[in-house]
Amino acid sequence: MDNNNLALLLLKRREEEEFEFMNFVHPITSSDEISERRRIHTSILTGAMYVQEVLEGHEERCKREFRMETHVFKALVKCLKDKRLISDTKYVSVEEQVAMFLFILSKNASNRTVQERFQHSGETVSRHFRAVLEAVTILTEDLIQRPLAITPSNIRWNNKFYPYFEDCIGAIDGTHIPITIATSLQEPYRNRKQTLSQNVMVACDFNLRFVYVRAGWEGSASDARILQDALNNGFTVPRGKYYLVDAGYANTPSFIAPYRGIRYHLREQGATNEKPKDYKELFNLRHSQLRNHVERIIGVVKMRFPILKTATYHSIDNQTDIVTACCVLHNFIRNRNGTEDWLNDGISEIRNHEIIDVPDGDEEYAEDIDSMNNQRRAGNFKREEIAKKMWTDYIARHQSRRNS
Repeated sequence: MDNNNLALLLLKRREEEEFEFMNFVHPITSSDEISERRRIHTSILTGAMYVQEVLEGHEERCKREFRMETHVFKALVKCLKDKRLISDTKYVSVEEQVAMFLFILSKNASNRTVQERFQHSGETVSRHFRAVLEAVTILTEDLIQRPLAITPSNIRWNNKFYPYFEDCIGAIDGTHIPITIATSLQEPYRNRKQTLSQNVMVACDFNLRFVYVRAGWEGSASDARILQDALNNGFTVPRGKYYLVDAGYANTPSFIAPYRGIRYHLREQGATNEKPKDYKELFNLRHSQLRNHVERIIGVVKMRFPILKTATYHSIDNQTDIVTACCVLHNFIRNRNGTEDWLNDGISEIRNHEIIDVPDGDEEYAEDIDSMNNQRRAGNFKREEIAKKMWTDYIARHQSRRNS
């Protein structure tokens, strides 16, 4: 199914669910309907009972249904309660509110599906989903924090990276997330694969935690443009420090990119089974090994929350906030010693034909801005310094091994 037809289908489904809710609140009645009104949600397994059953059962069920271990789920509920971000209502506990929210993220479940699973009205589902979404995004300030301006331990204690990358504090990349939007607004969101997406900038540290997320940009926007917007709106790099970026960004002292036209990706280096031929190949290899952290973290969060792989029935604002919330939850899970190895073992909650084909990120830098020429020259000088020092030491170590 192409992106346009899928978008229309999802919008139609959203309208049908809203209509169903309005009929529930303001029924279109006839004499027959007045004589016999029947409740829809009459299952003996209520939402509260279902959540209790999952939390008290085998931990694999909690992972499958809510995408986290039981102890992490309970810690999340406690955190939201302690910070008074959400509270129990007359009919829905915080546990059940969080469960509905995570159930939707894990399966891209429709409002109607959640109604059936948790035995609540469409309005109740929508209201609590939005409440938990807002609560989780409020945690962004606490859970997504810039890295310290010190050498990360992953670099400090690895002679492949130290002292060459001692001033590197993280890695940055752009990732596309499918989006559903009205036909009249689609064109800016059409990416180079002609599907609809938002382009999201993420930065991570080397402990696989997000340190910055900027969601909501149109799929046609370049990675470099979004980075510039982030810099204009409070994103900063400590003096003398830098992030690793790919070839879709300008090479500057604060954002070090690989050499262009030189083998870069680990799979390219591994396919030849050859050692680096010169300082540029060696630099690109080491750069790729470190920057791979941001590709890994993007892969993990999309695997944990499959809603990020497909178009959804949510509003545009919600679709943007969902991305941020998933990144916040990723950090929360890691902070509570949650794991992700098991994500590779489970069956995907999203069927293959529902997964939208989106770009991996920009393949080359195309924003030639004259005002950045000095920064690019300084970035090139810094990269040359790092690469040549790395190459000198690399050759010396290999000669020492041959002579020993």
